[in-house]
Amino acid sequence: MNNEQLPENTPGQPLSEEEPKSKSALKREMTALQNIGEELVNLSPAKLAKIPMPELLEEAVMLARRLKNREGKRRQLQYIGKIMRNIDSDAIKQRLESFHHQSQSFRQHFHHLEQWRDRLISEGDKALDELVTEAPALDRQHLRQLIRQAKKEQSQNKPPAASRKIFKYLQESLD
Repeated sequence: MNNEQLPENTPGQPLSEEEPKSKSALKREMTALQNIGEELVNLSPAKLAKIPMPELLEEAVMLARRLKNREGKRRQLQYIGKIMRNIDSDAIKQRLESFHHQSQSFRQHFHHLEQWRDRLISEGDKALDELVTEAPALDRQHLRQLIRQAKKEQSQNKPPAASRKIFKYLQESLD
């Protein structure tokens, strides 16, 4: 064998341009794709309809949703992972992440409304003035009436019906 034909190998550098992935790395990638497939199976039908996917993957997901047998479902999820290895799954990943982001922003908005409701009940007119400067379309008189009712209910240890009404009004008005 001629030594001139062999590539030179310096320590720390691979022989080829691209080093092959280890068996563990490949397995981690396959498991991640299978987990994405499981997430697809568990999505609501409305959200699933918004995800762009090839027909083969869609059929596999729909079958996995119908399966009741635990072992059969596990094998179907492996099959979904196999399909996802052969397609470009980036669009699917991005859409799933947007669903997570939407639910996170929904929770943040919900907490923001709860904070305003609590401030309105505890601080009264001071908090109401701040809120009305933020959202001038709010009905100040209606909110004052609800705040008075909520304070009265609190003092009498009654169920917080007016407090719920304040929250609902803020939710409808500030969306």
